[in-house]
Amino acid sequence: MTDETPPPRLSGGNPQIKKGDGDAPVQAYIAAMPDWQSAVGRRLDALIERTLPDVRKAVKWNSPFYGTTQNGWFLGVHCFTKYVKIAFFQGVLLDPLPPGTSKQKNVRYLDIRETDLIDEAQLADWIRQASLLPGDPV
Repeated sequence: MTDETPPPRLSGGNPQIKKGDGDAPVQAYIAAMPDWQSAVGRRLDALIERTLPDVRKAVKWNSPFYGTTQNGWFLGVHCFTKYVKIAFFQGVLLDPLPPGTSKQKNVRYLDIRETDLIDEAQLADWIRQASLLPGDPV
């Protein structure tokens, strides 16, 4: 694969990006997100950085992860055909609860579709809250 060749996409359009720590693999993932989803990825990444300037970033399991040194990974992002899914790994402890439920008892989701308006104040509050909770150490 050359620099000009886009990365392959998994089912649902999720980019297949080599795992790695830091901003570079996350930016590669965002750049490879299909269509309107890339703009959502840039907006989300910028909001997370504004909310938590010292946020840790990585790509694991073909998804960007965000975390803190103290508490581990608290949030992941994944592309699907019709939406971008934000996973709060300890979402059941957030107030108010993010709307999407999960088969995993602690996880809550926020799905963002192309025409959705994003409540950045609420999202920043969830990010702030989630960053203070014990996260996933992986």
